[in-house]
Amino acid sequence: MSDARVTSLCLVEPAAFGFNAETAQSNRFQQNVDLPAAAASARNEFAALVSRLRAAQIRVCIAQDTPSPIKPDAIFPNNWVSFHQDGTLVLYPMQSVLRRAERREAVIDCVKQTLGFRETRRIDLTAEEVRGRHLEGTGSLVLDHDARIAYACRSSRTDESLVREWGRLMDYEPFLFDAATRDGAAVYHTNVLLWIGAGIAGVGLEWVSASQRDGLLARLRASGKTVMLLDDAQLHAFAGNMLEVPSAANRRHLVMSQSAAASLRSDQQGALRDAGCVPLVSAVPTIERLGGGSVRCMLAEVPAS
Repeated sequence: MSDARVTSLCLVEPAAFGFNAETAQSNRFQQNVDLPAAAASARNEFAALVSRLRAAQIRVCIAQDTPSPIKPDAIFPNNWVSFHQDGTLVLYPMQSVLRRAERREAVIDCVKQTLGFRETRRIDLTAEEVRGRHLEGTGSLVLDHDARIAYACRSSRTDESLVREWGRLMDYEPFLFDAATRDGAAVYHTNVLLWIGAGIAGVGLEWVSASQRDGLLARLRASGKTVMLLDDAQLHAFAGNMLEVPSAANRRHLVMSQSAAASLRSDQQGALRDAGCVPLVSAVPTIERLGGGSVRCMLAEVPAS
């Protein structure tokens, strides 16, 4: 995250984490494997991440999922809500019918009460679901707050017209591109191949359409970022799914999973040190395998009041 004013995070503790067959249709990261006690393992992985965030002096709001209706992806709140510095709150249209139950006012109230977020404007895009148009929060949108750019790769979950409408409403420049895995499957969310920090960004250009790679790289560099190129294996290890978060101790932590951290080469680790990023690493193997998302997907940023 490139906005140093964002110092808090909202997380949702899962009540019934599991494999979602609806989302698996567009998410190649998900694996429908039989993992014993998967829900309990996911809760343990969640608790360990929260502990590490708190130890790093990063403020968190922990909202509770409800057991009914079952919401296997409730652990990923950044897809249905975003909070912004000017007090804007955005609600997003979700492709999966099952996931739409995740949008709960109780989670928003928790953020307001725990972190002091003051809502001054609400943009509700959820009606677009009935029109078959989707935009899944900061999964679909990777935001450079300093340069006011919203990066998005087109997919069934990321409607180009909604990206442009969001940019108009929020005063961000949309930067759209196409991306697919090596087997030709469209990349379901932008935030599995791109993250943006204050001085450094990570991007999986191998998955970006060949004709658009130079333009994306040039735009990132033009906004003052050192660019870390991530290869296919690293993207599958979720090295494209990270989030830079400043702490109360004035350190910039790059939150990542253990699999992502293990995939980084020594020169890439050095680039993070040079950029002033302190890795904050937490293991979430169950969440990654069944949910098809990693630690960045678990974090909804909340601006400081």
